[in-house]
Formats: sequence, C-alpha cells, structure tokens
Amino acid sequence: MTRRTLTALVVLLALLAAGALAWRGIRARQAVQQAQAASAPAPVIELRALDVVTVQSRELALEVPLSGTLRAVRSAMVKARVPGELQGLTLREGDRVQAGQVIARVESSEYDDRLRQAQQQASAAQAQVDIAQRQYDNNRALVDQGFISRTALDTSAANLSAARANLRAAQAGAGVAGKAVADTVLRAPIGGQIAQRLAQPGERVAPDTRIVEIVDASQLELEAALSPADSVAVRVGQRATLQVEGASAPIAATVARINPSTQAGSRSVTVYLAVQPAPGLRQGLFAQGRLAVGQERALAVPLAAVRTDKPQPYVQIVEGTGEQARIAHRTVTPGARATDEGETWVAVTGLAEGDRVLRAAAGALRAGTRVRLSAGAAS
Repeated sequence: MTRRTLTALVVLLALLAAGALAWRGIRARQAVQQAQAASAPAPVIELRALDVVTVQSRELALEVPLSGTLRAVRSAMVKARVPGELQGLTLREGDRVQAGQVIARVESSEYDDRLRQAQQQASAAQAQVDIAQRQYDNNRALVDQGFISRTALDTSAANLSAARANLRAAQAGAGVAGKAVADTVLRAPIGGQIAQRLAQPGERVAPDTRIVEIVDASQLELEAALSPADSVAVRVGQRATLQVEGASAPIAATVARINPSTQAGSRSVTVYLAVQPAPGLRQGLFAQGRLAVGQERALAVPLAAVRTDKPQPYVQIVEGTGEQARIAHRTVTPGARATDEGETWVAVTGLAEGDRVLRAAAGALRAGTRVRLSAGAAS
C-alpha cells in the first residue's frame, strides 16, 4: 500500500466518523423536541354561549318538505275537429275568453255543400217512402177486395221497408254532414285566458291540430312529489305554507287529493294541494314549502348540529366540566324534523336530556379536544 492510498483511507474514515456523530446529534435533538411536545399541555378551545345547545325534550310540529309547480285546476286545449283552412283566429296570449265563445273557424264551404247534398238525399228518400207507402196502402185495399193476390201486397210491403231504410241512412248522412259543419266552429269549452296560441290564421290544419290553450288561473293547485316515507303521514285536509317565486308573502294551501299510485321509476307519491288565491299567482310558477302533518315530543337538536362526515350521523358533545371538559363524538339516529322560530330541529336517539351539543357554527373538532365554556354557555 502506497503512502497516498493510506492517506485517502484515513481521510475517508474521518469523514465517516464525523457523519455518524452528526446523525446522532440530529436524532438526539428530535427526541428532545418530541418529548417537549408530548409534555406540553394541549390547546384549549374557547366555546361561546351560542356554540352550545342543551339537549331537551321539545314539542315538534312535524312537517314534510314539498316543492312543485303550480297548475291550473281547469285548463283546456282547443283542437281542430275537421281538416281545412283556419280562419278568424284573432285571440292572443293573455286575452280573456268566456265559455262558449267562438275562438276560430275552419273554412266551411265544402262542408256546407256536403250538408246540402245530404239533406237533398234525405228529401229524395222521404219522397220514395211516401210513394212506397201509397203503393202499399192501395195494394192492401185491393187485396181486401180480392182484386190482386197476397204476393203483390208482400212485394209492396218489402218496397216500403227498403224505402224507409234508405230514408234512415240518408237522415244519418245528413246528421253526420251537419255535425261536420258544426265542427268547423271552434268554441272555448271553459272561461279563462289564452295561455298559448299554437296556430296561425290561413294555416291548413288537420284533425286534432292544437289551436289554443285556455287556462283558468282563478283556481290553482300545487303538484308535489313526495317520497314513500313522507307520504305515509299525509292526509287530505292538512295545511301547508308555501313560498312561491315572485310572491311577497307566504301562500296557504290545503291537501286536496293524493294519488293512489306511485310514479314509475321514482316510486314517489304525487300530492295535490289547493292553493289559496293571491295576486300574481300563475300556472307554471315554482313553489316550495312545508306541510304540517302532526305533533311529536322528543329529544331534539338543531339539524345543522348533526354531522355526516362519518359513516354514521353523529353530534359533537361536551363531556366533563372545568379543566376536564373535552369533546366527544356521539352517534345518533335522526328522526322527525320541525321548524321552530326559523331553525330546523330534528328528533334524535342516542343522547340524554341535558347533554351539551355543539352547534354547526363551532366547527369540526377532534374527539378529545379540550374546551373551555365561556360565561353563559351551557354547563
């Protein structure tokens, strides 16, 4: 081994020794810091009086949330009943109409001609009946006198029956033609306002072509879909308070009907509420509100205090007093909901009366966090 190689080995060993000493020093400092952190007192969270609510039994006015669209109880779609050119349609959206008022006409000259033709055919058939009747009467008299055979009378009777059948057919044809003429006149089946005009004058329309929609906005109802669980408590006659877009004040409504069948797919139950008339209400407006379905006394907490960031709903409660006060997480089972003084409360199981629950405003705290209740807070 040369002198140069020996020197390099000595330097390398010295560097390794220095690195080992430095590493031991770092580990020692980390251990000291961890020990100091472990021995340091945990921070204490100050809770305001508004952050804590005491669990107590409350009389809950049970309510079911609902929403939907306002619909007119009475509405009608005026459709063409015969084909032809549309004439005389002057009404537009918003115009008022009376029941029976003429809305428009379908050009009727062709139908008038058919009616006249059918009436003339009926007149001709009547004349044939008269002739056949006279022939039968004459033949019967001759048979009675013995001048002709019974066969001739039977023939005249058959001719009379055929003439009468032709008359009935002609009269039926005249009736059909008369109805077609009447169908050229389109009348409003109900009173109300024009909601939609779906055709234009001069347009060629076919049977069942939609001409106008008429809506009677004096009677509106809310059509709301409820979950099967919520629908169980709903009864005809129960009252609701609605907030309708554009309305300055709440609107009262009453359950009028409940659909006996569920909707396919969603399995929801449709409920119809009669809406109290109020200025500005129109078909198609969105409304939401709460339906009062009963009363229940139960332990309740603010709905916002129930947290759902774990697999099971839970609330944050304060356990202990003074220096021993700490946060604990308590699993609960939410039940019925009710609104009291603008705040939604929910009945819960899993708590005891007198438990101190943190409101949502306190934020999320880890279980075991030390807390201090300020003066006036629940204790």
